Amino acid sequence: MKGGRKNLKRAVEEESLTIKDGHSIMQVLSLRGSNLIEIMDGQGEKSLALFPAKFQRSMWIKRGSFVVVDASGKEKVLESGSKVGCIVSQVLFYEQVRVLKKSPEWPEIFKSTVSDGCNASLQGDTSQQEENESSDDDGLPPLEANTNRMKPVDWKSDTESNSDSDTDS
Repeated sequence: MKGGRKNLKRAVEEESLTIKDGHSIMQVLSLRGSNLIEIMDGQGEKSLALFPAKFQRSMWIKRGSFVVVDASGKEKVLESGSKVGCIVSQVLFYEQVRVLKKSPEWPEIFKSTVSDGCNASLQGDTSQQEENESSDDDGLPPLEANTNRMKPVDWKSDTESNSDSDTDS
């Protein structure tokens, strides 16, 4: 394993994350292909960012994920005519987003959104469960439904068919 990927994995394991000057938290709006993603910053402005090749086989993002972006020279790049204004420097995972939401570094515009893309698909399903249960999440991320398996078909049992035939005669 190369040293670069090893260092990427170490950085992910750290829960304490400090945002450096020139870096900002942004949300992924869509994946454009060719390592380009569309992102939205804390002011609601949309732009394109480059997702570096060093993340390709170790980290995946999807719509609704949060990333830390190096936007230090964004104005100069946009003035020169380039459409890609920033570069992704780190992908934020569930635990990191959870810790950052409590800090003052988290943008106000993202406080109303769902914390991670994996929660967005299950938001409606889990809302009923959350009302019934107390808020003991044990520090675990929410479970996702397995979309690879089909739901079992409801077969009528033999006892139901026998009881129906007895009442008819």
